[in-house]
Amino acid sequence: MQPGASSPQQIVDHLFRHESGKMIAVLTRIFGMHNLSLAEDVVQEAFLKAIQTWSFQQLPDNPSAWLMTVARNKALDIIRRQQHFQHLSGELAYQLQHATEDAVQQLFLDTEITDSQLRMIFACCHPSLKAEDQIALTLKTVSGFGAAEIAKALLTNEAVIQKRLYRARQFIKDEDIQLEIPTGRQLPPRLETVYTVLYLLFNEGYNSLKADELIREDLCMEAMRLCLLLSEHQVGKQPATFALLSLMCLQASRFNSRIDENNSIVLLQHQDRNTWNKALIDKGYYYLRLSTFGEQLSIYHIESAIAAEHCLAASFEQTNWERMLQLYDLLLAKKPMPVVQLNRAIVLAQLGHVPTAIREVMHIPDIEKLLNTHYIYSAVLGDLYLQSGETALAQHYLAKAQTLTTSQAEQKLIREKLRLINN
Repeated sequence: MQPGASSPQQIVDHLFRHESGKMIAVLTRIFGMHNLSLAEDVVQEAFLKAIQTWSFQQLPDNPSAWLMTVARNKALDIIRRQQHFQHLSGELAYQLQHATEDAVQQLFLDTEITDSQLRMIFACCHPSLKAEDQIALTLKTVSGFGAAEIAKALLTNEAVIQKRLYRARQFIKDEDIQLEIPTGRQLPPRLETVYTVLYLLFNEGYNSLKADELIREDLCMEAMRLCLLLSEHQVGKQPATFALLSLMCLQASRFNSRIDENNSIVLLQHQDRNTWNKALIDKGYYYLRLSTFGEQLSIYHIESAIAAEHCLAASFEQTNWERMLQLYDLLLAKKPMPVVQLNRAIVLAQLGHVPTAIREVMHIPDIEKLLNTHYIYSAVLGDLYLQSGETALAQHYLAKAQTLTTSQAEQKLIREKLRLINN
């Protein structure tokens, strides 16, 4: 291996994020949803074999295809050992009895992989599952999230996530949930959960759990890829799909300006807008325009409009904060969540209403708990007190925020603010 090249472990970690969901989706088409654990085991074996093989041999020209081949061959081995095909997927049992290898080969074509992933997303978002179990299962199965990442995305702990995953898998097995893309009245309820999952996946990449990596572009790109996949399928050509895709494009356009060469956070007001990705901004506007057909106004329409306001402003100071407040009022009415109230308070402060902004934050339900458990609430409150000249309170909440984040970039930003206060 050449100096400076990625190690086999790093390559496998990267591929796991990008390929494991595809592999599990295809294998689940073969084995059936009730054998989800078997599909996951086959994928794990393929990646383990990759680490063992690539550590001693030259990397294959196409590592993704290599992994798919290993998974396909392992699936064929398992099928050949099965005496009763009813233990496999009901959809494929007849085919497998008559043309095992051809049927399996067909499922590993690109078009079938895409179809399998969509089926997998909708199966994980089955309405018979509890909503929180749907989200956890989809993030784990389709996107390769670990329990810690899911816990952070859903504002809970790993033990709770493990219970949800176990409960979801057991329910799928007991109820014989099928891999299918719903139609008619079954579609809208499942689409809402699909949107939530993709939204959370993008957010985890945008503000990563990893201590040494604030932005995980691979997660954001995966969320955008899956959302684009959904938007290109007949069932997914919905206004909310395009609005969500618009939001992702507009947010992703600022990647290069959020972190400087020293891995320090660059706040929005200090970002060089010339570094924003104009092509992604244009795509964001394009999908936002596509989202306007029909009468539906989703939370993704509003959040995309908020992101668009930032992109339309020539500078931070020229942002239309009055318009932003109107949009946050709309969003809060449709999404009455603490984080929306927090962001609305930030807009109030930009309009010169800092004392009102502080009161709004302190009136967020369960704010004391949030201040002690989630970094962002203490960080924002500390900033607001700093703006109001109450340095003792600012120092208190900023110091608290520093203890609540594992991100080195976020800790560094808070340390700099505390240093300025103390000087």
